[in-house]
Amino acid sequence: MKIVVLDGYTLNPGDLSWKDLKNLGDCQIYDRTKPEEVYSRISDVEAIITNKVVIDKHLLDHLPVLEYIGVTATGYNVVDILAATGRNVVVTNIPAYSTDSVAQMVFSHILNVANRVELHANSVKSGNWTRNQDFAYWRTPQMELNGKTLGIVGFGRIGRRVAEIAQAFGMKVVFQNRSIKNDIPEGIVQKSLPEVLAESDFVSFNCPLTSENSAFVNKNLIETMKTTAVLINTGRGGLINESDLADALNSDRIAAACLDVLSTEPPTKQNPLISAKNCFITPHIAWATYEARQRLMNIAVENLKSYLSGNTKNVVHA
Repeated sequence: MKIVVLDGYTLNPGDLSWKDLKNLGDCQIYDRTKPEEVYSRISDVEAIITNKVVIDKHLLDHLPVLEYIGVTATGYNVVDILAATGRNVVVTNIPAYSTDSVAQMVFSHILNVANRVELHANSVKSGNWTRNQDFAYWRTPQMELNGKTLGIVGFGRIGRRVAEIAQAFGMKVVFQNRSIKNDIPEGIVQKSLPEVLAESDFVSFNCPLTSENSAFVNKNLIETMKTTAVLINTGRGGLINESDLADALNSDRIAAACLDVLSTEPPTKQNPLISAKNCFITPHIAWATYEARQRLMNIAVENLKSYLSGNTKNVVHA
């Protein structure tokens, strides 16, 4: 089998091994592929591995020997699933590889707002403590999480893990989900979205992006939150109306926003959130721990290996 990896760099910038994938066939790996390079690289291959490179209907109609597309992510919107199904091309994704890493990033952001550790460490390095008259000082208010309320929007695997960590900090947890959950852990309460937003000191968005909730975090929704609330988004950038959020931050309508995802990545210089007040942005790295990427690599290989053995796993259906 001829295999092409179209954009392998973010998964493996050099600290992982492609050996197991290469053992499955004649494998060509590209760090990145420009749109104008895609067809020439995959015109005669049986298997494509892609993360962000789009495989649309037009391409699929001109790939007569293609059998398999492995998406190295949980989301698979880069592939026209309906067209792939129509051509009997199997598409797989990678579910649940980064749950712990994303939940950890949620709390990295929460703790950053609560304690601003790096800001204070840099202050000490610059000599402010040696010049201080007192044994202690702080540049920002220090916050204890115990007793605070965390609202979670989207109670899937990641939302549940976030809730577990929050309870370990002594936080009250409420959540909203588009369907009723019956197996709710003790001490956690499902509520309506307006109730979650009104009650929460921190709101973590861990829901998928759909046509129904695109940019639903807008001015009207933000106005239902506490003025002291902190918004965290490690889900999808498209959930947020970025201009409305920037306006809310700059007018002190909410206290802070912590974002690992934006609507366009990489963002343009004109994105209003980059310069917004009290907006802490990380460059889509919640998934990118070594451990999570190794799991992703292992599952990607296993998906293709399973397909070759006639026992497909993690198949995405139209």
